[in-house]
Amino acid sequence: MKKVTGLGGVFFKCEDPKGMNEWYAENLGLPVSEYGVTFEWKHTDDPSKTGSTAWCTFPKDTTYFKPSDKPFMINYRVENIVALVDELKKSNVTIVDQISEYDYGKFVHILDPEGNVIELWEPIGE
Repeated sequence: MKKVTGLGGVFFKCEDPKGMNEWYAENLGLPVSEYGVTFEWKHTDDPSKTGSTAWCTFPKDTTYFKPSDKPFMINYRVENIVALVDELKKSNVTIVDQISEYDYGKFVHILDPEGNVIELWEPIGE
């Protein structure tokens, strides 16, 4: 079974998310919106398929990364999130929450051995 298929996003806490977005836009040319940046790309094995990777700033007091107290969170793209979560449970990986579904994909959060929260994302409709 394929597990991680790519990087879904990089999310980090900062003192001033708006200011950071402006700095990255001005100095590095990132096309930042209020939700960050979405980098679109094509699948190497099927160039007719597209994908995306997100880059987002969060306020330093966000609770979205809980239970981790780290200032960052990595999102990995996965296939068949339901089967993957079943495998992870068998390996005693800490599953932070239930799989949630939105019109852009399914998500679940897990912890690595050092307490870093990891967001797993199964995109829908690519």
